[in-house]
Amino acid sequence: MQEIQVTELAALAASRPTTLLLDVREPWEVSLAAIKLPGVASLTIPMNDLPQRLDLLPRDQTMVCICHHGIRSAQVARYLSQAGFEDVMNLNGGIDAWSVLVEPSVPRY
Repeated sequence: MQEIQVTELAALAASRPTTLLLDVREPWEVSLAAIKLPGVASLTIPMNDLPQRLDLLPRDQTMVCICHHGIRSAQVARYLSQAGFEDVMNLNGGIDAWSVLVEPSVPRY
């Protein structure tokens, strides 16, 4: 499993335009704060729902897994890698680090 820093996310998405942001937080968390990058697709599947919804995930795209602090998303990224997804990354520090280091307008919770 690869890690990506929040400060590198926008550049990665620009260099790989088919990057998918996979948010594994609960819907109530996503309603509080979300990463929105112009032209970058995102999908929300809570971590516990993922095993039943693997068929929704593309196997030919870069996926960056996101959660609040990077712990759940690291578990999901490892799970996806073991399930045969080849280009999966974890957003180190999660949306909280994004709020602090990249986009202060995104609320912290």
